[in-house]
Amino acid sequence: MKKLSQAEVTTRMIEIPNWRLHEGKLHREFQFRNFIEAFQFMTGCALFAEQMNHHPEWFNVYKTVRVDLHTHDVNGISEKDFMLAKAMSSLVD
Repeated sequence: MKKLSQAEVTTRMIEIPNWRLHEGKLHREFQFRNFIEAFQFMTGCALFAEQMNHHPEWFNVYKTVRVDLHTHDVNGISEKDFMLAKAMSSLVD
């Protein structure tokens, strides 16, 4: 696993609509109808993350889930971050 260059990250952002770069991380805010839906989403994401052994930084309040993806081992964004972003998006998009 390697850190992607800024150019690689910028080019690949097209692969993950609704995500953006924020403070050197892939970032997205998900809105749901209620806490139960938000928690169901997080549970589904946790299964993907555990399979990948790649865990998100996230924050949940009521019906909002904020996610930041960054690979600590490479101190930047890696292929794993794009894979997890796609998996998370597949649960809602």
